[in-house]
Amino acid sequence: MTASREPATLAGPPSTGTVRTVQNYIGGHWVDATDSRFGEVRNPANDQLLARVPLCGAADVDRAVKAATAAYPAWRATPPVNRVRPLFVLRNLFEKYFDDVARIVTLEHGKTLDESRSSVRRAIDNIEVACAIPSTMQGRSLEDIAAGIDCFTYRQPLGVFAAITPFNFPAMVPMWFLPHAIACGNTFIVKPSERVPLSQVRIFELFHDAGFPEGVVNMVNGAKDAVDAILDHPGIAGVSFVGSSPIAHYVYKRGAESGKRVQALGGAKNFVLVMPDADMSRAAQVSTESCFGCAGERCLANSVVLGVGAAYEDISKRLVDEARKIKVGDGLESGVTMGPVISPAHRDKVLAYIEKGIAEGATLALDGRGYRDPKNPDGYFLGPTVFTDVKPDMVIAREEIFGPVLCVMKADDFDQAVEIVKRHDLGNASSIFTSSGKYAREYRWRVEPSMLGVNIGVAAPMAFFPFGGAKGSFYGDLKAHGQDSVEFYTDKKVSITRWF
Repeated sequence: MTASREPATLAGPPSTGTVRTVQNYIGGHWVDATDSRFGEVRNPANDQLLARVPLCGAADVDRAVKAATAAYPAWRATPPVNRVRPLFVLRNLFEKYFDDVARIVTLEHGKTLDESRSSVRRAIDNIEVACAIPSTMQGRSLEDIAAGIDCFTYRQPLGVFAAITPFNFPAMVPMWFLPHAIACGNTFIVKPSERVPLSQVRIFELFHDAGFPEGVVNMVNGAKDAVDAILDHPGIAGVSFVGSSPIAHYVYKRGAESGKRVQALGGAKNFVLVMPDADMSRAAQVSTESCFGCAGERCLANSVVLGVGAAYEDISKRLVDEARKIKVGDGLESGVTMGPVISPAHRDKVLAYIEKGIAEGATLALDGRGYRDPKNPDGYFLGPTVFTDVKPDMVIAREEIFGPVLCVMKADDFDQAVEIVKRHDLGNASSIFTSSGKYAREYRWRVEPSMLGVNIGVAAPMAFFPFGGAKGSFYGDLKAHGQDSVEFYTDKKVSITRWF
């Protein structure tokens, strides 16, 4: 294993010649992986090879756990007010290199530069919330729970935590977890998606420059072998995960069987209800942005619009008209409003869903299958696709497509719309467009999705509120962000005292 204190920047595309090989960050050093297997990181907009990424296994995970374990006692003993000081530095480094990180996200993921910038801003939001740990980590106390006896609760860190993160928000999602965990006094390991490791490399360069002690933050690349090694390792106290629901269930079960705390955020099929009294123009515009933003590859995409009663015909036409306005292309180009999907295999998966929708009898009101970008013929592009006349039992209405496909469905009335939402196995987010406070309140009361929007598209909580779904969209009890993060990354110790 070779070590380096000076990582090479990955701010731009690889130069002509040798392709970069991504390293792990362990114990404050950039180190080569011990595994000899590698994957490719390609720009989805043009199929350009950006880097080679190691597909690490148990040996590299164990190396990171040992480094994090060695760093833990001193980091835990560091007062919280001192633990957050490097986070203030990190926050400023994020601001300084904001566009640098965003550009890397667009290069490796394909989303537009504005979408990448928005995700980096959300990452910074979480760092800022974590800086408040001296307040949010405080315990509670009550004197005289009985005569002369006082009771106190203290929050204490648990050791080494890890995060297994997805491809769709490579800069943002790891920051849902890492800043909160280390501010609480734990040490941490990130396993980014092997499809998009480069933005995390750049971010760990910023962690390096922020001055965190060696071993407090670590990064190991890899795929399933690395995931299983994290879930099985006895030195890891807990795991945070974001991904599809089947994998979330797998992570939750395997991690829990190993005695770990697990929060596993899964997939979604998010419904938007449009009532007849809604602002139709705004509902169509916002719903289109919600569905096709990030090419539909996000867990908060509102992929089903339920037109209630007389709203159905109007909203269907408006959605098709709005979707036609979307400009597809390389996310780095000015004016582009939707980039490619992540890979050729994923494009084929989305195309298969479109074919399934046609076979099921849905009306293909806007067909994006034939889109080709003239500037980037090798890119993994799809045009926006809209189905109308979708029925609740169709596959395209039940399964998460995770691509630029919008399903428009009709409900006869509000009660039927609510029942359609309630019958679905997933429950991540939902929104309602209405002028009626009664309908908005009743919708919030009756449906299960944990993140609800009223007259907004993507119901994305800020970093100081909990983030996570319900039913098959979430496995665990404590969610990401805010006070739930403090609860997840600490144990509450109760001290009962009497003095004579």
